[in-house]
Amino acid sequence: FTCNLSDLLRSFLGLLYQEYRDKSTREEIETRRLQDSQTDPEETSPSEETPSEAEPTSTIENKAPPQINLLRNSNSRFNLWQDLPEVQSSGVLSILQPDEIKLQEAMFELVTSEASYYKSLNLLVSHFMENERLKKILHQSEAHILFSNVLDVMAVSERFLLDLEQRVEENIVISDVCDIVYQHTVNHFSVYITYVSNQTYQERAYKQLLQDKPAFREVISQLELDPKCKGLSFSSFLILPFQRITRLKLLVQNILKKVEEKSDRESTALDAHKELETVVKACNEGVRKMSRTEQMISIQKKLEFKIKSVPIISHSRWLLKQGELQQMNGPKTSRTLRTKKLFREIYLFLFNDLLVICRQIPGDKYQVFDSAPRGLLRVEELEDQGQSLANVFILRLLENADDREASYMLKASSQSEMKRWMISLAPNRRTKFVSFTSRLVDCPQIQCVHPYVAQQPDELSLELADVLNILDKTDDGWIFGERLHDQERGWFPSSMGEEILNPKIRAQNLKECFRVHKSDDSQRRKLGSRNRQ
Repeated sequence: FTCNLSDLLRSFLGLLYQEYRDKSTREEIETRRLQDSQTDPEETSPSEETPSEAEPTSTIENKAPPQINLLRNSNSRFNLWQDLPEVQSSGVLSILQPDEIKLQEAMFELVTSEASYYKSLNLLVSHFMENERLKKILHQSEAHILFSNVLDVMAVSERFLLDLEQRVEENIVISDVCDIVYQHTVNHFSVYITYVSNQTYQERAYKQLLQDKPAFREVISQLELDPKCKGLSFSSFLILPFQRITRLKLLVQNILKKVEEKSDRESTALDAHKELETVVKACNEGVRKMSRTEQMISIQKKLEFKIKSVPIISHSRWLLKQGELQQMNGPKTSRTLRTKKLFREIYLFLFNDLLVICRQIPGDKYQVFDSAPRGLLRVEELEDQGQSLANVFILRLLENADDREASYMLKASSQSEMKRWMISLAPNRRTKFVSFTSRLVDCPQIQCVHPYVAQQPDELSLELADVLNILDKTDDGWIFGERLHDQERGWFPSSMGEEILNPKIRAQNLKECFRVHKSDDSQRRKLGSRNRQ
């Protein structure tokens, strides 16, 4: 059976990738909610299906094709593989096992989402980049920073999509797509690293242009109002390549969870996933490198050393956390407590390999009076000893700037701020809940229902439908979590997510995560220390 995909994809091209992606993740959230609330953990055996697509057990399950929930809304302009007229008329749905149908849907979604993505890229180029009024306003260098190598990215997407189309047209039952993903990732996807690494310059240039050129601001506003844009902003188009390369990795993970274990398709999916992970890491590193270098230069200029000077700027150093804490002045009698401040302000700059302790001085400067390697820091929480000692912890420097041990009693402004400092200062310290990397059978989990953009270096940006293990939480509304699909850790407001209550679903999430990463056992041993910031 063959399928003429060009007519099919024309219908998908009516849907911009931003809409496709948003609807897809929201459907995933709703499905997980439904599953979490309906499954009885006492009566139901562990499911072998993925959280986003598991179904109630049924006596006719192996006779009827499963209803895939991810794109179930008939008015959404999404199409499922099993709903295609060619599939319906072929009779394959009565032959294929339910698990194979789910795998077909996962592979088909990768293809159709690429079509939607290409549509959005094409609009970015034809509607914005090639607009004659915009070209006259922008200097060539400004246009280059703003649009970077988007033409290369679009050409790569087009070539990728054509190969995917050809595969689907070969047979209505898709044989595989991960081999194509692998080949394109290895040979062509480096263009994503170039584009994403430019993101810091791009964002800055865009803000500057909006501020300095009223004509630019006016044209962009008019172009955004065009019905083609579906009410989406120009900046939502600029960020598409980074969103896509990350999403592509998750789509391959979804396929990997559905292929037969120890099969050729599993091997191919693992290879594709590994290569995509390499590209995504390079993209992330490219973005961080630019902002980190500028930040380190800025900090260096603000520091004045009362002790022996420590060189701050290094290619392998970056800021993890900075902020003010209250230092206890030492033991006081009840009489002096009334006349002298118990605490005084100090300011900490914590880098990935170094702690610098300062006092703020006039002129937005900081006088450094102590320092220590991060590996020689220890922290200890004080038992609650009344309001004056609430949120107080002990910081020990095993070897400080004077080559001796030193201790500081520090008070934070809140419980969450205290815990955030303690985890950042001593990342190997045991958290309240243990991470999935320890292979525990169960651990608290949360799924993201509101996207979140990190505001501080120790925070974690969240995308809709992200699933995280809860490593720690505070009474004032913050969670320290570890995202399952990439093991990134950080803090985020608890209001951004909903806890997954069903232990069977949590166990399935962990099982799938281990399967995704099983191609590299040595990596799993390193997971506990990765990105502990």
